[in-house]
Amino acid sequence: MTDVTAPAATHLRRSPLHDRHAALGAKFAPFGGWDMPLEYAGGGVIKEHTAVREAVGVFDVSHLGKARVTGPGAAAFVNACLSNDLDRIGGGQAQYTLCCDDATGGVVDDVIAYRFTDEHVFLIPNAANTAEVVRRLKAAAPPSVIVTNEHEEYAILAVQGPRSAAVLTALGLPAGHAYMSFVEADLAGPGVSVVVCRTGYTGEHGYELVVPAEHAVAVWDALFTAGEPEGIRACGLAARDTLRTEMGYPLHGQDLSPEISPVQARLGWAVGWGKPAFWGRAALVAEKAAGPRRALWGLEAVDRGIPRCHMTVYAGDTAVGEVTSGTFSPTRRTGIALALLDTAAGLGEGSTVEVDVRGRHSAMRVVKPPFVTPSVK
Repeated sequence: MTDVTAPAATHLRRSPLHDRHAALGAKFAPFGGWDMPLEYAGGGVIKEHTAVREAVGVFDVSHLGKARVTGPGAAAFVNACLSNDLDRIGGGQAQYTLCCDDATGGVVDDVIAYRFTDEHVFLIPNAANTAEVVRRLKAAAPPSVIVTNEHEEYAILAVQGPRSAAVLTALGLPAGHAYMSFVEADLAGPGVSVVVCRTGYTGEHGYELVVPAEHAVAVWDALFTAGEPEGIRACGLAARDTLRTEMGYPLHGQDLSPEISPVQARLGWAVGWGKPAFWGRAALVAEKAAGPRRALWGLEAVDRGIPRCHMTVYAGDTAVGEVTSGTFSPTRRTGIALALLDTAAGLGEGSTVEVDVRGRHSAMRVVKPPFVTPSVK
């Protein structure tokens, strides 16, 4: 869900926590038009990644979009637009879903939808795509439904790792609710209203806190005070990327795009195939019936090669696909990747391919992600 492609604009938005990051010696980089921490001094990607797998880490993901859909029939309207079936969940639950192009079925963005009531749905798209998702929803909305872009009104803090529940409990925040559910609560001390979501992008047990932007610093400070006994660490978006790649979670702009459909990306589980209408339905039903021309697989290095985005995948001398996401796995201590492979090549789990790593063909094994055992639920 983190879009790392920044627009060409010279002005980058800053998180309300920017000064806290700078004080920790953060290295900044553009993410979807925002200046966000990539990693921190005294830690680095490996230590930050390991903190989330073994203890607890906190990510500032305030660059993620925020949009609100309200009014009579709001949930029904969202359900008629986005791919997943919002009627599968009730109030206080969240759902991963997709905004697809109506003509092609390609993915305009992947989104988390939070269903408060039948008349209130809160959406978290990717930073660079928020305006486009909001534009499409506004264009389609009936007069009774109001769509508002609240991109900079809230901060989002992701508290992730096996000790995350202990940190929230120490703050008096709810931590026992089910995966993909959320609870509204008040944080004592700062007196801040917080939406505590049992969601995340790391594969670990964790939470995402939606906080009014003006209170972000108070909540950040409270988290680090409460989390000190648990070994809490500030984590940048580079570690978030290695964590999500180990889980095989797609990144929009790489593993998903307007040119990559949910069928190709193996996200059919996020499509409400039985719904009478959603954007892209006709194109996706046809592609599913015919079979996609390419499909997303995992690759695991057999040798020391580290695959990277856009590297070509070969079966023998024939190019059969392209790496969409690739990295060194701190947990597995080897190179891993997600890659779109041509279905006509007949490759499957256990097949061996080669990736052109800077002019050298590196052997890789085709696998089904995740690359590590998840504990998110």
